[in-house]
Amino acid sequence: MHDRAAELDEAIPDIDWTATPPGAVKGWFDAPSGRLATMAMGDPADQWVVMVPGVTGSKEDFVLMLPLLADAGYYALSFDMAGQYESHAAGPQNLKPPAERYEHQLFVDDLAAVLGAAPGPSHVLGYSFAGTIAQLTYADHPHYFASLTLLSTPPTPGQVYLSMRKHGWVSRVGTAGIGARILVTGIKNNYGKVPPGRLKFIRDRLELTRLDSVRDIIRLMKRTPDLRPELAHARIPKLVAVGEHDLWPLETHARFAESIGARLAVYGTGHSPCETTPHQLVRDMLDLFERGEEAA
Repeated sequence: MHDRAAELDEAIPDIDWTATPPGAVKGWFDAPSGRLATMAMGDPADQWVVMVPGVTGSKEDFVLMLPLLADAGYYALSFDMAGQYESHAAGPQNLKPPAERYEHQLFVDDLAAVLGAAPGPSHVLGYSFAGTIAQLTYADHPHYFASLTLLSTPPTPGQVYLSMRKHGWVSRVGTAGIGARILVTGIKNNYGKVPPGRLKFIRDRLELTRLDSVRDIIRLMKRTPDLRPELAHARIPKLVAVGEHDLWPLETHARFAESIGARLAVYGTGHSPCETTPHQLVRDMLDLFERGEEAA
């Protein structure tokens, strides 16, 4: 069967990831942990689609999706999480009272503040670790959500590294600080085999990202909360979107999707469908949004 979205994804060149898409606007959002760097496209009066990148990621991970969502009539917004890239100055030191570490609640409160600025319930995408944050935010603030997309999100609770395809055993013997240094070194050395333009951006981005935020997130991922029972009862539409070569086995993602009553979408890529298969991902998200509207 002809798949136009897949054809468009296959034709994506090695772009300049620092270039803001025409019509998109970069800005700042004052969150509880500090100023978060944002990128948005569309009319803020329209329904929001909020996309949250994971550890060592940034809003630029969604530059190929922003125009597609804006063209579909949505206000597409992403932001760098506290401690990451251009939000590197945001963090626990800015909380009242100040804290020493980046904790789940810091990220949840930041995301809730963003969603609270929307004109109504938003469609939320959480990428990798941010998928856990999106689930926790839903548990605290379900009224902010019109739908939930979990992109390459850890599919098991507890010590999520142990269920990875490879190298999960390393987490048994190393501290979070060692893990952070290994992760950053691996990314800089292009363990993900990304194109040259993407690699340059990733390396430059890591110069700003705070290593202690990466360390704390790795520590948090060793005690991932189990939100499956709560999500199973959520009446919003849910999508688990993954690459067939993701960090976790596809069958583990499939069991997770079934346990929360989510549709499973699988793409012929790795951990980053937002970068490599954005047309297919947006197609499936728009279908999710439409099904949610029909059920309302």
